[in-house]
Amino acid sequence: MSAGSRSLLLIVPFTLAALWGVLHTPPPPPEPRTDDAEEDLELATLPELPRWILDPLPNFQLYHDVTEKKSAFFSYLYSRTLLVNSRILLQRQHLLDLQAKETLSEDDIEWLAKQAERLRVDQETGSDEMFRRLLRRLDTIPPSLVLAQAANESAWGTSRFARQGNNLFGQWCFSPGCGLVPLNRPEGASYEVARFRSTYHSVRAYVQNLNRHPAYHELRVLREKAHQSGGYPTGSELAAGLGDYSERGHEYIQELRSMIRYNNLVWYDQQYRDTIVSRDNIEGLMALATAPEEQLQPGYEPAEDTNTASID
Repeated sequence: MSAGSRSLLLIVPFTLAALWGVLHTPPPPPEPRTDDAEEDLELATLPELPRWILDPLPNFQLYHDVTEKKSAFFSYLYSRTLLVNSRILLQRQHLLDLQAKETLSEDDIEWLAKQAERLRVDQETGSDEMFRRLLRRLDTIPPSLVLAQAANESAWGTSRFARQGNNLFGQWCFSPGCGLVPLNRPEGASYEVARFRSTYHSVRAYVQNLNRHPAYHELRVLREKAHQSGGYPTGSELAAGLGDYSERGHEYIQELRSMIRYNNLVWYDQQYRDTIVSRDNIEGLMALATAPEEQLQPGYEPAEDTNTASID
């Protein structure tokens, strides 16, 4: 699809979507959303995160051209989504390797136990049921769904929570001072909207929320079925499992699907699939997990060997 065609598809829904993003406040979730984004139980051999993830959120309010604004927002968020997903896929491959082992070492058992605690899986460590449940939860989210929800929940990166707290998805926390107090918070309520170290950490926490929260069980089942049929789940398909993300229920699902359709976000899913298929091995995923931001932009093919600054 040409750049001109994509531009036309970007324009139509912007006004309504932006207005909704400004006015929308996510309802209380079925159980507290917590900001445990600093927990990253990754492989001991997984490289440190690239330093660029700490770059500040661009000021998307400065864009006057709708198409340029939306394209910049999607590209900015796509690179962070690809980074989050590539690191999840590395952990998932490690999980599959452990599942294939006849005997688990103490380090293996400890890693499994920590992942099970993080993803809220309470089966016996090393059991077939534990592996089945972990594989269902330790998985990726299609970029189209990430981009649509972030645009919806953060008013295209311009909301107060996005600008002051790097929070693109309206995620909550419950310790005093952990985030930003909503201006319209009901009297007597104690929740705050979580503040994140970076927008990357917001994306990672959002994916973890979908991967472990009881409210999104249907999303995980739909994703698992897509894998079993040999395909990649789409954002529109998985949106069906987000009825509890908003008090608007089915209407919210339809709105996300409309955003995906009108903004041609399936194009980003295709770019993602092409990238992952071409690098569906440890070396390829390791390159993605440490690549410079410009090499994770949609349509760019990352180099095989990448050296970049990392964070502690």
